[in-house]
Amino acid sequence: MRRVFSKFTNILVAFVLVIVVWQLVIFIGDYPEALLPPPLAVGEAIVSLIRDGTFFVHLQVSMFRFASGYLSAVIAAVVLGLILGRLPLVWKVVDPIVQVLRPVAPVAWAPFIVLWFGIGNMPAIVTIFIAAFFPVLLSTVSAVKKIDRTYLKVAQNLELNQPALMYKIILPAAFPYIANGLHIAVGTGWIFLVAGEMIGAQSGLGYLIIDSRNALDLDFVLAGIIFIGVLGLILDKLIGFFEKWVGKQWGAQG
Repeated sequence: MRRVFSKFTNILVAFVLVIVVWQLVIFIGDYPEALLPPPLAVGEAIVSLIRDGTFFVHLQVSMFRFASGYLSAVIAAVVLGLILGRLPLVWKVVDPIVQVLRPVAPVAWAPFIVLWFGIGNMPAIVTIFIAAFFPVLLSTVSAVKKIDRTYLKVAQNLELNQPALMYKIILPAAFPYIANGLHIAVGTGWIFLVAGEMIGAQSGLGYLIIDSRNALDLDFVLAGIIFIGVLGLILDKLIGFFEKWVGKQWGAQG
């Protein structure tokens, strides 16, 4: 309980510090409200979005898109990574292709994504999928390569078939390293959620920011940015809880 209270206090202090610096920047720089809205105006915008339900409408859409893109990317990347990690010769051929595609920002594929998948939810989901896929794939392949060979020898002595070997030996041993990729993928996927919702979308938190920008409502733009930042923090913490839960199930943590 004390640790939870300490973490909450640290987060509260951090937010207060940001607000103080924000207000000081406005005061020292003498910025007009139309150029840089003060914390109070942004707070009123946040309350307004919550009160009239606009925030929850956009949140529901964004979370559906993010969950669809992120979960499908994680499942595909982990399965493929477990297989490629066990096939070093195949990975030597695939690795250069991955290293060429990985640095390309998902938004660079936007013209093709819109042409292939149309408008609506799919462009955002595909953008998030691309952003989340490569960090998990690379961490999974690397994790499989680092597995202690003793585990594999024991599995061989027990004559485990490939599915049982993957699920009972390789995946539990590799998961702590895979979890690093899950954390990175949450960050990249959530970042590109905004970019994805700028591509043929008419709803979502990213669209809220663009629509507010077009209307020159910068207080609502900052409100949307704050929503995205806070939700990104919450998602990362949830992945941390999931990591600990899986570790306990497999006896990796006490």
